[in-house]
Amino acid sequence: MIPKFDVITCIPEAYPGLLGYSLIGEALKKKLWELNVYNIYDYADNKHRKIDDKPFGGGAGLVLRPDIIAKAIEQAKSKDGVDTPREIIYASPAGCKFDSSLAKEWSGSFGKIFLCGRFEGVDQRVLDSYQIKEVSAGDFILCGGDSAVQMMLEAVIRLLPNTVGSYQSLQHESFSDGLLEHEQYTLPRDWQGYKVPDVLLSGNHEEIARWRHENSKQRTQTRRRDLWESYCHK
Repeated sequence: MIPKFDVITCIPEAYPGLLGYSLIGEALKKKLWELNVYNIYDYADNKHRKIDDKPFGGGAGLVLRPDIIAKAIEQAKSKDGVDTPREIIYASPAGCKFDSSLAKEWSGSFGKIFLCGRFEGVDQRVLDSYQIKEVSAGDFILCGGDSAVQMMLEAVIRLLPNTVGSYQSLQHESFSDGLLEHEQYTLPRDWQGYKVPDVLLSGNHEEIARWRHENSKQRTQTRRRDLWESYCHK
């Protein structure tokens, strides 16, 4: 069973977007994963196809209506098997932070249903009713959840079997062992006076592996103290 990823959004024309290019796009063409997009406006049965309204209690902006969002969610959930229900994810700065461990976890699932907010977000009642998990792309605010969802999807899909050509490249990238990836070099060997480290030209694979590990540790220690402290306490 290939994983199904459904997206509920106000701007369906944004898909597949970047997900239609490179290795991720090739995997979509090869049916290694499935993408279904639901236009929230299609579920508005009022005269003007209005999907939002003013927040109770006052305040700026508009809030997506729960009755309309629920119809889209039910349509997406109808694709699930009885024994293979998918979790619903809402891209929100109030959620837990998305990271490599979560991407790995999701890559082993049957897929996810993503809800993309817009304006001032989604009525809390629909989040509570469907026990939707809120996940944040980072401590910043976007105009909507679509770019965050596409970022999450790319991180997940590249981990699916047969998506990335070299499995080894997944094993030695940043965060795979709790460290940032080591520095990378290619031709020319000498560029504007900057030279490739001699050890990488030595052909001694044991020394190269040792250098790369130490380089990863150094980069993590100087650039990401949070990661370094977690690594040291493992």
